[in-house]
Parts: sequence; structure tokens; C-alpha cells
Amino acid sequence: METVHISYPLNKEIIERFAKPQILALGQFDGLHLGHVSVIQAAIKEGAAHKVPTSLMTFYPHPKEVMKKGDYDGYLTPAKEKEELLRLAGVDFLYVVEFNQDFSRISPKEFVTEMLLPLQIHTAIVGFDFRFGHKGEGEADMLKTLGEGHFQTYTVPPFVINDEKVSSSGIRKYLLEGNIALANEWLGRPYTLSGTVIHGEKRGRTIGFPTANVELTEPYVLPKNGVYAVVVKHGEDELHGVMNIGVKPTFHSGVSKRWFEVHVFDFSGNLYGHDLRVELISYIREERKFQSIEELISQISKDAETARSLLKSLK
Repeated sequence: METVHISYPLNKEIIERFAKPQILALGQFDGLHLGHVSVIQAAIKEGAAHKVPTSLMTFYPHPKEVMKKGDYDGYLTPAKEKEELLRLAGVDFLYVVEFNQDFSRISPKEFVTEMLLPLQIHTAIVGFDFRFGHKGEGEADMLKTLGEGHFQTYTVPPFVINDEKVSSSGIRKYLLEGNIALANEWLGRPYTLSGTVIHGEKRGRTIGFPTANVELTEPYVLPKNGVYAVVVKHGEDELHGVMNIGVKPTFHSGVSKRWFEVHVFDFSGNLYGHDLRVELISYIREERKFQSIEELISQISKDAETARSLLKSLK
């Protein structure tokens, strides 16, 4: 897959290099959940049928981040992770459009005539809730109308689980509630946080549960504070562990900084400076303040056993 960073309006070099019959999936695709996957699979199938490349167009930064929407709280899949998932999905070209204030003001017609038509797309594939143009004035039917005589438009219906439409907003809601099971079901894979291990307060080693203090490398949507059973990807190794997300109220009061600490089972190496990918598998309990270190140690032991039991089926 080739990743192409573009901006409005398309410059001559981009048009000369990439204008060709192609199937184009359009959307923000934050989360790359099962609904998004259905759109991408439809595009790939269409590309194979017409023997043309499959492309995907997304927007960065997130429009809600640029427009300072009050409900913006980070990414489900930051740019690097999204790119890797799309590469694995079999997309040929990834167009990443720079989303800025100027771009936010273009009309739906301008988007079609100045961003899509120059690329000579054969078919546009969008989800049922796709919006484009100034204030989201454009939707799938308008895209079809504006593209008449130039390209076909195919709208993929909602992906439904238990009578609910899978959506990024729904996944965000589940994460904030600590409902990692449903978030993962809608994603079609475990929700993942990536970061670098940094030096922390080093209390874990003194109580028998050494932890890796992970500094997140991207602005993720942060799940509810609490304890999670996790799978830790370290290079080629896949390890099991338990993770606490929160403010460590037993040791701190009146602070808002959140810590991401992972106790990796049966591991004795040095992780400082290493990159980890932490997959959240199951929510165990809420974070709470303990009255003594002994009570904390006892609870961590129980959490570890619970996590081991939950993760046993993954082996």
C-alpha cells in the first residue's frame, strides 16, 4: 500500500501521478470497526471485479479536533495504527487529506469537482452515514448526484450487532463506561494502546508486582479508569498481564494525571525505553483507594489471578 498525503486543492503532480480508474472508499474511519471494515471490503471486492486499484480517502487531523468540537476526546485508531490496519486489509492507495479550516469551508460540489473528479475514480464507496463538505451538508445521495456521468456511488448499509448500528461514537461510549467487551466486539479486535516504557515511581517492585509505566505515544480515546486483563505485544513476543489505568488514589490525592501501569506475568527483563502495544481484553474492576499497602497487595494478587484466568482461553 502506498500512502499519499494530499491537500486541497489537488496539485498537478498528485493528479498526474495518481489519476486513474480506481475504487475509492471515503470516510474518517476512526476505529476501523466492523462497520468500516464492511465498507472497505465492499471497495476491495469492487476493485477486484473491475480489475482496478482499491483506494481509501481519509482526513487528518480529525475534523472534530480542528473544529474544536466539545465532544472530541482523541483517536480510536491514531494515524500510524490506521495505516497499518489498512495495509493488512489489502488497500492499494491511502489518501490522507489535510483537514484544516480552509478545507472545512469547501462546498460538497467543490469537494467532488476538485478532489474526486481529478483522480478519475471509477466508483465511490461510502457508509450510510457519510457526510462531506461545509458543515457536513453533503451526504451519500448528494455524492451520487454530483458524481453522475463521472463515477458511480455505492452506499454500504449499517453493520448491525444485536439490533444496534456499529459506530465510532458507540465504541467511545463503551470505552468510557469500561465496557471493553462490547467495544472490542464492535471493533472486531481488542482496543489497543501503544506507548513507550518510562521510569515511574518504582513502587511496584517494592511490593512484589513490578510494573511497566507506559507513556502513550498518541492522543487515544482513554478508557474508564480501572484494572484490565491485557495482552502485551513486545516485539515478536506476546505476553499476558494486568493493567491499571488511573490516578493511583492510594498514593495520590487531588491529582488528575492518569498513569498506565502494566504488570507483565512471568517476565523479568528490562523494558525501559521499549515500545509496547497493550491490548485491553477484559475489564476487571474500578480503581479505588486502599487503606493500607497490605490491602493493596492482596487486591493486586486477586486481580492478577483473575486476569490469568480470563486470558487462559487465549493461549
